[in-house]
Amino acid sequence: MANYKEIVTKAVIGKAKKTNQMHFSFTPDESVDTVLGCWVINHNFSGKNESGKVGVTGSFDVNVWYAYDNDTKTKVNTKKFGYNELLNVPLKDEATLTNSSEIIVRSLKQPSVINVSVVDGNIVLDIEKELGVEIVGDTKIKVPVEDDFDDYEEIVDEQDVENIDEVNEDYLS
Repeated sequence: MANYKEIVTKAVIGKAKKTNQMHFSFTPDESVDTVLGCWVINHNFSGKNESGKVGVTGSFDVNVWYAYDNDTKTKVNTKKFGYNELLNVPLKDEATLTNSSEIIVRSLKQPSVINVSVVDGNIVLDIEKELGVEIVGDTKIKVPVEDDFDDYEEIVDEQDVENIDEVNEDYLS
């Protein structure tokens, strides 16, 4: 009959992902005629417990390449944008998010510009990203334990082995 033991270990107690579209705008020094290119770099982020939810704070730089002065000159303008998100990550098996829980945030899809336009002298950006969150915390598992289980091999010393000098070939007859 097997007994059970409870083992306390660390495991993923919650996991979720969220795709988000954000809208930003800024006013460059010049009057923009045409946007020639736009890209996002330096994405940094971290997560922490905020009253039972995961708060993600992050930032990234957006480089916008544009033409101005009747499309005769170009310039690259870099702006840093920040964001804060509060994510309600579902937890497994009645687990709870505590301050000792480890929160792992990953960028599943790096921020990228999905639309850029010029409206009344402002550059308007639509940026999409996808974050994945894992929460690692303490949990219990039950494992069966066999009481009378002996998995050790018996070691036989050479002194205990009986040497047979002669073999009787007619023993079975």
